[in-house]
Amino acid sequence: MSTASPGWPTSTTAWVVDHASPIGDNPLRLVERPLDDTGPYGLLLEVEACGVCRTDLHLAEGDLEPRVPRCTPGHEIVGRVLHTGPDVTDFTPGARAGAAWLAGTCGQCRYCRAGRENLCPRSRYTGWDLHGGYARYAVVDARFAYHLPEGPPAEELAPLLCAGIIGYRALERAELPPGGRLGLYGFGASAHLTAQLALARGAVVHVLTRSEEARRLALDLGAASAADAYDAPPEPLDAAILFAPVGDLVPVALAALDRGGTLAVAGIHLTDIPSLDYQRHLFQERTLRSVTANTRADGLAYLAEVARHHPTVHVQRYALDRAPDALADLAADRVTGVAVLTP
Repeated sequence: MSTASPGWPTSTTAWVVDHASPIGDNPLRLVERPLDDTGPYGLLLEVEACGVCRTDLHLAEGDLEPRVPRCTPGHEIVGRVLHTGPDVTDFTPGARAGAAWLAGTCGQCRYCRAGRENLCPRSRYTGWDLHGGYARYAVVDARFAYHLPEGPPAEELAPLLCAGIIGYRALERAELPPGGRLGLYGFGASAHLTAQLALARGAVVHVLTRSEEARRLALDLGAASAADAYDAPPEPLDAAILFAPVGDLVPVALAALDRGGTLAVAGIHLTDIPSLDYQRHLFQERTLRSVTANTRADGLAYLAEVARHHPTVHVQRYALDRAPDALADLAADRVTGVAVLTP
């Protein structure tokens, strides 16, 4: 059991969502706020890096209703352990730890008992129910934290903790057959990591995205083709993943599927889906399914695959005091790869 050293911090400089509004209206405020109590299973982390996710943008702009007042966003946290709660046995001060989107579950409901803790009705999330990593320090639950390697830079590890894990789950939900043809709609943080995972598994990857720079990145990473989001891929798809939060693309992606194909929608927020034509979009056993959060098993499985195939993480770095700029760039599609905050 670890104990705290005297004088560990009790407050932190942090960004909070002061009022949900379009990012151009400056919804974030930089404040000094008290740190949450670590509790029996808590880890107090000194943040080394925190990825910037589109979910953070949804929270800042009000697409996601805030669950705690003046919440600090950020759920791709890499940090150094400063202090542990009394019941923590597998992390020690000085260790590198990562915190992801899933921050807590009840452990008792039928979903948790069945290994589907991502569907727990009492699940909690970093940067939504609990303060996140747009801060100098953060408190996370050790039971939902990940051990991270010492070698890679923190800013390259941070995106793995949401963009990577959610992409992994979306790929599993898409049920891509071995050597299959995969379409990726949108090519931001999660998609550029998922493409590399699919390629490492032997897939043929076609990327459909509106950004010319993202299309160039996709081809550099090994995609077989890259075209506009509303274009048809050069061949029918066995599976597709929609990363862009654009409901208009659902019928587009379904129409691109071969018989028996599956479209997985990876985002937590999606604009309205237009009417679907049954014969064109769903008949011949095409499947439309959503992706909800992740389990800890997903995180462990993905990080194990990362250790084997070592994806290239394309990072745009921002100092912590430029968090609003990072979100504004994300909203305007000025980020290629993933934005990461570093103190």
